[in-house]
Amino acid sequence: MLYHLLYPLHTDLIVFNVFRYITFRAICGALTAFLIVLVLGPAFIRTMRRFQIGQVVRDDGPATHLAKQGVPTMGGLLILSAIFIGTLLWARLDNTLVWLCLFITLFYGFIGGIDDFRKIKKKNSKGLSARGKLILQVIGASVVGCFIFFTPGFDGHLSFPFLKNIRPDLGWFYVVFAVVVIIGASNAVNLTDGLDGLAAGPTVVTAAVYLVFCYLAGHVVLAEYLQIPHVPGSGELSIFCAAIFGACLGFLWFNAYPAQMFMGDVGSLALGGAIGSIAIIIKQEFLLAIVGGIFVLETLSVIMQVGYFKLTNGKRIFLMAPFHHHFEKKGWHEPKVVVRFWIVSIILGLLAIATLKLR
Repeated sequence: MLYHLLYPLHTDLIVFNVFRYITFRAICGALTAFLIVLVLGPAFIRTMRRFQIGQVVRDDGPATHLAKQGVPTMGGLLILSAIFIGTLLWARLDNTLVWLCLFITLFYGFIGGIDDFRKIKKKNSKGLSARGKLILQVIGASVVGCFIFFTPGFDGHLSFPFLKNIRPDLGWFYVVFAVVVIIGASNAVNLTDGLDGLAAGPTVVTAAVYLVFCYLAGHVVLAEYLQIPHVPGSGELSIFCAAIFGACLGFLWFNAYPAQMFMGDVGSLALGGAIGSIAIIIKQEFLLAIVGGIFVLETLSVIMQVGYFKLTNGKRIFLMAPFHHHFEKKGWHEPKVVVRFWIVSIILGLLAIATLKLR
């Protein structure tokens, strides 16, 4: 919005020329989202307490989590508000890709919001049924997949980290692939959101890495030099990624141990859906498995645990899944688990950036 209002004035005042630069607007978007969460956070927490919108803790979870019962949740509403405001203020609003990412974020936030509301308001409710949630996720992800496949300039080719000359064309199947990536990313972040700050930390790292890749993919010269797919207009998604970065960083102020509020499914499903969509749009789908390695490992731990449990009639691989609970069961304190997962996430983020030259 500010780009459209202020940049035309650069002919009269040279200072407004800064609005042409994506880097400047991305920094401003991150700071805007961060400050919105930081300033509004205390009032949001008080409001959630007043309306008794608190965390519902499962009885079969670690005993230490019982103290989290009633802590304000649905903080994802605050995160999403900051992302939307930060993006709308600083991104170019004539960019279709920006609106596509905002759509999927809002849609998945809506799914998570319904799920959270049912859990809170109906005693012993598990929220949306797994089938109902999946159907809605498929609908939202299909919009992104179809848009990418049928929009001129896009195609069904894949891009692999470390490999510059291998780009198989999936054809129509790319839409299905996109749906799987977006739904997988959304549910992976949701599974990771089990400890104070555990989901927000890796999301900050992932958003920062994709910010870099969005900028490079949108710059024809840099994309050609680094031999990554050039996606016209994707540079503006850097502002969207920056807003995610700033909003999650601000949320960590209140979500760090001991958490004053949780993001809930309204936050985790939306953030995962947003990240998955970005990966699809800029053709860096498999990069998500590297930079989002924590999310992938958490998901695999659940799949392995459930599969092994069924095959062996009750035996387990982990003491508890997702596997952040495994470490808790082994005696690690919650902050130690979270910080070590953050460290791993940062290392994976650096490795993801390194793929730009290791091709």
